[in-house]
Amino acid sequence: MEPGQAHLDMQTVVEVEIESLSVAGSPRISGEDSEHVEMLTVAQAPLPPIIAHRATMRVIDGIHRLRAAERRGDDKIAVRFFDGDEADAFVLAVESNITHGLPLSMADRKNAAERIIRSHPLWSDRMIASVTGIAPGTVAEIRRRVSGAAAGRGRIGQDGRFRPLNGAEGRRLAGNLITENPGLSLRQIARASGISPETARDVRNRLRRGEEPLLKGRGRQARAPQEQVPVGAAVPGDGGDAAVPARMPAQDRTVVVRRLKVDPALRFSETGRTLLRLLSIHTISAEEWDDIMANIPPHCSGIIAQLARECADIWADFAQRAEQNVAEAV
Repeated sequence: MEPGQAHLDMQTVVEVEIESLSVAGSPRISGEDSEHVEMLTVAQAPLPPIIAHRATMRVIDGIHRLRAAERRGDDKIAVRFFDGDEADAFVLAVESNITHGLPLSMADRKNAAERIIRSHPLWSDRMIASVTGIAPGTVAEIRRRVSGAAAGRGRIGQDGRFRPLNGAEGRRLAGNLITENPGLSLRQIARASGISPETARDVRNRLRRGEEPLLKGRGRQARAPQEQVPVGAAVPGDGGDAAVPARMPAQDRTVVVRRLKVDPALRFSETGRTLLRLLSIHTISAEEWDDIMANIPPHCSGIIAQLARECADIWADFAQRAEQNVAEAV
C-alpha cells in the first residue's frame, strides 16, 4: 500500500451532494484543465468515484470528474472517503494524480515535493520521489533549498523503516541499550536507537565478542551501517590489515540476488541455479531470523548451532576461493 492510501476506504462508495464538496488545496498550481473536463463530460461510460477527505470534504482525487458532473447537471456524485489528516490527504492527492487521469506537470510535482518535505520531514528522498514521480536527486535538491527542513536523526524509507543519518550514533545508542538491558529484543533495540534490526544484531554480536559497537575495530574506518556499498567493495584497513568486506543490509542483498537471477551465465546452468537457491536463503530479513530462532526446539539448539558454524565456515571458504578467482582473472 502506498503512503497516502493507509486511511482510504476502498470498499465503501456513497452518493454525496456536489455542493458540499470543496476543491481547495489541489496540487495543480494552474487549476483544472477545461479540455479534460469537456472530454469527461461527454464520456459515455460511468466515471469512477472521486476521493474526498471526510474531515474537510475537500476533493483529493477527481476534481475534473466533479466539474464534469456539474456540467451534466448532476446534484450528487459517487465518493470514497479518506480518513487521515490533511497532510496525508495531500500526499494521496499527489499519488493519485501521477498514476492515472491527467498527470501533474513537472512544476506541480516539484511544488508538491516541497510541500511534502515540510509536512513529512522524516520521509526519505526516495519515499517522496515515489509519491511525486520525480527523481530522488531532484527531491534532495529541493530539500536543500527548503528553509527549516531539519535534518533530524534519520529518514523513513519506502519499506517503512527508520534509518539514522548518523550510523555511528545509532550503533552507539544500541550498544548502550544492550549493555543496560540485555533482555531487549532486536526489534526493541532497533526501534529505540533508530537502526535496522540487522544492525542491532551486529552490534549485539560485537559486544558479545568483547568488541566496540562501532565499525572501527582493528584499524578499520567507521562506516554507517546503511551506506550503499557495491558488491565486492571493502572497507580499507590501515597498515597491514587486510580489507574486510562491508556487510550489506538484507534489502540490499535481496536486490543483488535478484540481479544475479537474470544473469544468463547463472540461470541457464545447473550449478548456477543451485548457487542462486543457496544465496536466496540469506536474503530473509532480521525479523524472519528472529522468528526462526524463537521456534527452535531447545533439544535441537546445540546441533543447530554446530551446523550453523560449519555452514559459516563453508561460506567463508567459498568466499575466499571466489575472491581468488577474481584476483586471477585480473
